[in-house]
Formats: sequence, C-alpha cells, structure tokens
Amino acid sequence: MEISLLRSTTQLLVPSFSKPNRRFHAYKPLKLRCSVAGGPTVGSSKIEGGGTTVTADCVIVGGGISGLCIAQALVTKHPDAAPNLIVTEAKDRVGGNIITREENGFLWEEGPNSFQPSDPMLTMVVDSGLKDDLVLGDPNAPRFVLWNGKLRPVPSKLTDLPFFDLMSIGGKIRAGFGALGIRPSPPGREESVEEFVRRNLGDEVFERLIEPFCSGVYAGDPSKLSMKAAFGKVWKLEQNGGSIIGGTFKAIQERKKAPKAERDPRLPKPKGQTVGSFRKGLRMLPEAISARLGSKVKLSWKLSGITKLDSGGYNLTYETPDGVVSVQSKSVVMTVPSHVASSLLRPLSESAANALSKLYYPPVAAVSVSYPKESIRTECLIDGELKGFGQLHPRTQGVETLGTIYSSSLFPNRAPPGRVLLLNYIGGATNTGILSKSEGELVEAVDRDLRKMLIKPNSTDPLKLGVRVWPQAIPQFLVGHFDLLDTAKSSLTSSGYEGLFLGGNYVAGVALGRCVEGAYETSTEVNNFMSKYAYK
Repeated sequence: MEISLLRSTTQLLVPSFSKPNRRFHAYKPLKLRCSVAGGPTVGSSKIEGGGTTVTADCVIVGGGISGLCIAQALVTKHPDAAPNLIVTEAKDRVGGNIITREENGFLWEEGPNSFQPSDPMLTMVVDSGLKDDLVLGDPNAPRFVLWNGKLRPVPSKLTDLPFFDLMSIGGKIRAGFGALGIRPSPPGREESVEEFVRRNLGDEVFERLIEPFCSGVYAGDPSKLSMKAAFGKVWKLEQNGGSIIGGTFKAIQERKKAPKAERDPRLPKPKGQTVGSFRKGLRMLPEAISARLGSKVKLSWKLSGITKLDSGGYNLTYETPDGVVSVQSKSVVMTVPSHVASSLLRPLSESAANALSKLYYPPVAAVSVSYPKESIRTECLIDGELKGFGQLHPRTQGVETLGTIYSSSLFPNRAPPGRVLLLNYIGGATNTGILSKSEGELVEAVDRDLRKMLIKPNSTDPLKLGVRVWPQAIPQFLVGHFDLLDTAKSSLTSSGYEGLFLGGNYVAGVALGRCVEGAYETSTEVNNFMSKYAYK
C-alpha cells in the first residue's frame, strides 16, 4: 500500500474500489494468470483438438505495471534479446493494481497514488510518450504525523530533526548519538525494522516516525518486517560505515569517486524531493505502454499450466476467449503475485512453490471521500488552504486509519472547486479485521478518525466516492524474506529451469518506482540469458 509521507520514495499500493452506493463486498485478490500477445513475427499454427500453438522468445506472465515495464524495457533497451515478445494478462485490462477513476469532477487512485521521479522512472515515462502529461507535486509540501492529538510536521531529512516538535529534546539527542554510532552493536543476525531503529536511533524515532512509516508503506508490522529487506538502503549505511552517519559519508565519498554517468538529456529535471503522477492519473502509464506494445499484449488469457520442453524452453497452456492456446517460449518471466506464482510453479518445483507460498499479503482498504473546504480545521490550513502530501497515524494514537493522502492538494484537477479529496487507507497486518466490515462501517471509521484531527467535528457527512478492499494487498518483506526468494530462485535453477524468472513487487519492492527499476533489472537478466541461448 505505500503512503509515502515521511519520504517521497514510496507510493501506496492498495486494491480497487466499489462504485458509490453499491453494497460492499471484499474483492478477490488479483490473479493475473496472463495474456499473450503476438506481433507479426510470432509464429502460430493449428494443433490437434482445435487449439493453436504460438512460438515466442519471451513470455511475460501478468500485465500489471511490472510485466508491462519489463516488456517495455526489453523493447527499448534490449531490442535484439526477445523480438518475439508476448505479455499475457488474465483480466480484460492492463495495469494490475493501478486503478484510476474519474467521476463528477473528481479523479482519484484506487491503488498506487504516486511515484518518486527517479531517472529509471522518468525514462519509462519518456519512452511511453508521457513526458508532457507528467505532473509533479510541490517539493516543499509538508508531511504530518499525528501525535498527542495534533498533526505535527515531519522533517524531510535527518538534519532538520532538531527544529521540529514531533520529538522531545532527549529523543533528538538519543537519535543523534545513535546515528553517529554511539549505540549498542548489531546483534549478528537479521533484525526487524523495530529492532534496528530502536537500537540505532532510539524509541522516539521508532514510535513517532518509523512505525507510522511502516504502516504507510507496507501496511506492515515493524516488529516483523526485515530492515535489510524492507529498507535496505538504510541498513547498508550501518553495514558499510559502522553507523548511519558513517555510512552516509562513505556513500557520498564513493559517489564522488565514481565516474559520473551522462544523464539522458530527454529526462525532465524534478526540483527537490517530490512525487509524480500524470494529468489523468497513474492509469495513463500502463495504458500508454500497452498501446505501444500493441499486439504483443493479449487480454483475458488465463494460464492453466507450464511445462519444460525436452528441446529446451517452456510450454505454457492458456485458456483464451478463442479457445486453448499453447505458447512455446525460450524464456518466461512470472510477474503475478507470489501466491499465484506458487500455484503455477508447483508442478515444476515443490520447494520453489513452498517458498513463494510463505510470503504474506495483509488486507487493506482504500477509502476515497470528499468534504467541503470549510470542513477543514482552521489550525490545519496553511495560507487558508489544505496544503501538504498527507498524514500518518501511529498505532498508539487511538485511530484506526493508517494514513490519509491530500489528493486534491498534491496534484491539480483532482476535485471540483470548493471540495477537498482525501484518500484514506485502513487495515494492514495489525488490523486484518477490516475484512469483516461493511462499506458503510469503513467510511464511518475513516470519518470518525478524521474528525479527531483534520475535519471539524460538526462538519457535514463526507461524500463517499469509493471503497475498495484488497484482501491480499501488499507483500510483506518480513525477516527471512530474502532467504525465501533465494530458495525459490535457486530451486528453479537447480531443477534445470533456467530462463524462468521471477518478477513483480515481492521481488523488486512495493513502491511503484521500485517496480519500474526492477523491470529494467529483470530485462537485463533476460537479455543475458537470451545471449547465451543464441550460442547454444
């Protein structure tokens, strides 16, 4: 789910909403069983029983953002690796968890809400023809954390910490000494996020910053999330430099010594720490990529089985609107959720399937509501307006909602004049009971929480735009996550399934930007494999 409030490096990935005024029901998890696309060079022929066989260089299973971006990366960065490329999607649309809705002057997201405009992400944007549709948030937009009944601004970087009232003087001193390395030594085992942060930066940093951040990014339990897997960049600072500050200085020195790569002149130059979207919402990205891939993308193709061919490569059997289709491919990339991949891969490798089946996805609900502008508490206004990215709520503060995105403040043309649009997330690993709540109960819970800190208590009822419940929302990078991934990958390789790759957010990371960065990494793996294949 990713509510990126403390830093602009993550986005919220949650499921899809029901239409307004419809009875609530829990949506089944997305099962991207696949879709095949064939360009003019993809061969096909009839087989006995009325089916069709198709040949390809690479089949990408799943038409969500990871699968589409892997295909785009192969086409743009490695055009000779897999010219006969196929993307398969079980649903009748592309985009996976990216769902943008527009109605009555409102435009809102029901999955990821934004992305960090890193260079890989911007490259994908430009290559998709969306440079002119890119919209960036205000880099100075404040983020807030609820503490003791008040929304308090969050420092955008560690050096700003002394100037904010979110923490006590003692807590700030403890964090400073810890960051310098005056703290207990690492325990010599994989630490949870809670263990790492309490040891390095103290209790206040954990309780008032990191715990709500974990709720916002992963909808997770920081006592179980792995620091190494979930926040690897910070974990590496201590590993490389002996402390967080030491690692930061070392990383700066290494960057100065490294040869500076020339930046693609086509890319926009974002100012400061900001987040991005598109003029008509995030859906523009998967739709643009799919349009460019054209006939390489097939919708409503459901993968029923995968086998290894004696001659090398793989045979994938699909149920399609036109009947059964068998695809014979030199390589396969599985970008479906881990629990779906587990079922599909079990006939090939029991150990790989078992490892993937252990990954956990908690439920999350995304609740979009609107209030009149005059409903916002006066003390929450800046220059008479609701400004900022949004707010996070620590579990200790007596509210159920994980956090709130100020959608109409973040990007233009998200709500009609005189209205504010708020995207709220509720549920997660520490509140799985949302699955038993009705749509009305979820809206009431959000409204009740907002009236405690943001909305005037006597305000009119909110306008409900949508409620979407994702029973399996976000993969949890728990302690041992990398071990499970390594087990799955090594089991496939040792069983002779080379050219079968795992991708998606449980591999690359839950942020939309990380899915895109992971797509480029996976495309390189496929290119390397296909290069070897060409010489066999």
